Amino acid sequence: MLADKDRIFTNLYGQYDWTLKGARARGDWDGTKELILKGRDHLVTEVKNSGLRGRGGAGFPTGLKWSFMPKQSDRPCYLIINADESEPGTCKDRDIIRNDPHKLVEGCLLAAAAMGASVGYIYIRGEFYNEAVNLQAAIDEAYKAGLIGKNACGSGYDFELHLHRGAGAYICGEEMGLLESLEGKPGKPRLKPPFPAGVGLYGCPSTVNNVETLAVVPTILRRGASWFAGIGRPKNEGTKVFCISGHVNQPCNVEEAMGIPLKELIEKYAGGVRGGWDNLLAVIPGGASMPVLPKSICDTVLMDFDALRDAKSGMGTAAVVVMDRSTDIIKAFARIAKFYKHESCGQCTPCREGTGWLWRVLERMATGEAEVAEIDMLLDVTTQIEGHTICAFGEAAAWPVQGLIRHFRPDIERRIADHRARAQMAAE
Repeated sequence: MLADKDRIFTNLYGQYDWTLKGARARGDWDGTKELILKGRDHLVTEVKNSGLRGRGGAGFPTGLKWSFMPKQSDRPCYLIINADESEPGTCKDRDIIRNDPHKLVEGCLLAAAAMGASVGYIYIRGEFYNEAVNLQAAIDEAYKAGLIGKNACGSGYDFELHLHRGAGAYICGEEMGLLESLEGKPGKPRLKPPFPAGVGLYGCPSTVNNVETLAVVPTILRRGASWFAGIGRPKNEGTKVFCISGHVNQPCNVEEAMGIPLKELIEKYAGGVRGGWDNLLAVIPGGASMPVLPKSICDTVLMDFDALRDAKSGMGTAAVVVMDRSTDIIKAFARIAKFYKHESCGQCTPCREGTGWLWRVLERMATGEAEVAEIDMLLDVTTQIEGHTICAFGEAAAWPVQGLIRHFRPDIERRIADHRARAQMAAE
């Protein structure tokens, strides 16, 4: 359990003043100039030593990602902040932006200083209107106070920060699709390599980081890498904002230590499963793109990257979607498949054609109007989508279906058998 003194997001629920005055009273922007003056190598090394991994879904080591940026460049370098939070079940970044925007703005400055980036772009989901208003106000306050802009914080470092509103496409949460959209083109991901650190925004060195990833950086640098690394398990260090929704008594966002047991997380903070823990059917542990876990695994699984990978699922965005026994699990995943069909950019054939195929077959399975042989065919199609697309959208569409079949195949078979029996009785 995370001690209150170790919480980074002290205004996650918006009970205090979110403006610069309130942020400073909570310790933000304290000693930022001194941190910048310690130099690029120090900042990158500290973040590396902290064990911070990306909080947007992929979990790539943040300090390592920063180190890919060139030390010398004849082109401008850019920091891109991914605030296009579109994963179903995920609502952490919008609370950070709405209630603690200065943590993000300060994190942008320090990350830019660590990578030699002179300009930052925050790409925010268009539907987050109120969040964008607060964030723009925080940016304006920071400019007015001399915290960003020319000679940021009096450090001699120049950093410009801009807010860019997207139009609500899920695919623009993928870093290459985001860069394309930011350049004014359709959000269709580019092939990698080249990677953004070499050829990113406008063909210049760029790094894309998630909101939560950058928002924790100032606290890590102030309190020290060893403090952050001392929370959680090795390779799964630090705190994490978990989003708990679905069939719980008190849906919420909560900051906790990585590696907290899933059962403890739900029962302690979300008021438990509706109808009690024994009424639990399944949980999606990391947002809709991650494979579902049945109750038998949820009883003991830990909430971190390695434990969930070992359980054949993933941490993702740490969006915990709880489903009780009233859930029609097949229909639920047919609905998720429809979402991915709708959000595919259509660039890659396996994804463009495969997502629609997954949705249509799952809709028939939900009513029982399918053949048992189609279950393995469905699984085979997911493997033809997974790993065969330019970006990870193919995996995001395939993994939920794979999880459903892995753990709930008997339910699908039962549904098909029941439908066949009903049809036979009607015919007779």
